[in-house]
Amino acid sequence: MESVASRADFRYGGRVSVPSSWINGHPVATSGEMHRVINPATGSAIADLALATPADVDASVSAARAAGPAWASSTPADRSAVLARLATVMAANADTLVAEEVAQTGKPVRLATEFDVPGSIDNVEFFAGAARHLEGKATAEYSADHTSSIRREAAGVVATITPWNYPLQMAVWKVLPALAAGCTVVIKPSELTPLTTLTLARLAAEAGLPDGVLNVVTGRGDDVGSALVGHPDVDLVTFTGSTAVGRKVMAAAAVHGHRTQLELGGKAPFVVFDDADLDAAIQGAVAGAIINSGQDCTAATRAIVARDVYDDFVAGVGEVMNKVVVGDPLDPNTDIGPLISAAHRARVSSIVDRAPAQGGRIVTGASSPDLPGSFYRPTLIADVAETSEAYRDEIFGPVLTVRSFTDDDDGLRQANDTAYGLAASAWTRDVYRAQRASREIKSGCVWINDHIPIISEMPHGGFGASGFGKDMSDYSLEEYLTVKHVMSDITGVSDKDWHRIIFAKR
Repeated sequence: MESVASRADFRYGGRVSVPSSWINGHPVATSGEMHRVINPATGSAIADLALATPADVDASVSAARAAGPAWASSTPADRSAVLARLATVMAANADTLVAEEVAQTGKPVRLATEFDVPGSIDNVEFFAGAARHLEGKATAEYSADHTSSIRREAAGVVATITPWNYPLQMAVWKVLPALAAGCTVVIKPSELTPLTTLTLARLAAEAGLPDGVLNVVTGRGDDVGSALVGHPDVDLVTFTGSTAVGRKVMAAAAVHGHRTQLELGGKAPFVVFDDADLDAAIQGAVAGAIINSGQDCTAATRAIVARDVYDDFVAGVGEVMNKVVVGDPLDPNTDIGPLISAAHRARVSSIVDRAPAQGGRIVTGASSPDLPGSFYRPTLIADVAETSEAYRDEIFGPVLTVRSFTDDDDGLRQANDTAYGLAASAWTRDVYRAQRASREIKSGCVWINDHIPIISEMPHGGFGASGFGKDMSDYSLEEYLTVKHVMSDITGVSDKDWHRIIFAKR
């Protein structure tokens, strides 16, 4: 399957027809309803495809099940070699991945070129190395009559559903640790943004990944997604998306007792103490709030600022937001692209529009520029009430809310006053304050004097309404492995000592 980007100039309205699925090592033209992939920066279609059906899910799971034994029994070195080749092939096709990612999501080309694509390649390289470090506990005698050892084995067939905000990165975060562990995968990307996931499967085949080890089915969540997570031949389900949908996924997976790993929503606190470097905090707040047009579950959304520096912080953030360049994602000077769709922009706008009635003060933004596509200006809402919708609910747009706090206890209390627990940051020059914040803020990641940076060697995941389990790092491998205890008799005696508890007469 030729890449979409190589057959269409997206800047000038290029549009192609593509197979929606990749099953058992080949592109598959499915028979579902026709669907258009829309460039949210222009509103124009860039690809047409027929969506997958539940029958395609059956075929992909069967392919993954058939390919499982050989892939799981391959040596870590063999799996590592394939994944290392995949990283090389991806690097050679980086321009294609960037073009497809920008076209289907509308994210600025700088973000795709300097973050999404190189970050994904780095993650592949990391798991190529991690594949060779799958260790179990050494053989030892914990019983006088037996030797015990631990085997860590592939969990089996993995069903994964990924979101539209970081299509390539989320696919890599889910697929690569599974492959490194020896699992086979069926992935359902969002029908809004399937292009780079399909290209990833094609490049994996070029790198030598055996047929059936990685399968892609593009379809809607209510039929294809439900069929996948509830499939009886799946062993493990992983999902990244909203908390509401994640709960439905977990319920569907529970019918067959599938293991689950969920990375869900967030409402990250951004705590600024009175001794913070205020300029750094202001820059960090805007960058953390508008990255990927705010469509990021770890985005800075709740600035909680010490009263003594509150007014200066609000003024500074407003000033920086007003300088943010909103526009054509292909222009390297653009800072922020569109939201994923007109429908999503309407949702974001409606929450912002209701904020003043709930006590919020619009400082800047809260409007759409006169551009084609689903753009929305960076927005700052000050003086929000703790009970307000904008402060409590995940907006998933370039919107930052601000409240003040009186003392450290109050600031940390407000940081934890949320159902979510994915990411947070604390801004202070005081090492003791920093340590306290990192200890007391209930979040899977706490950044100190920064917000957003991630790295392949460290885990990503939260708790509470943000889900459970980890992506990235060695910790994520545990999601895709099962622990097996092997216990061997070392006495050679047929009449075991413990038999006395069974037999009355010896």
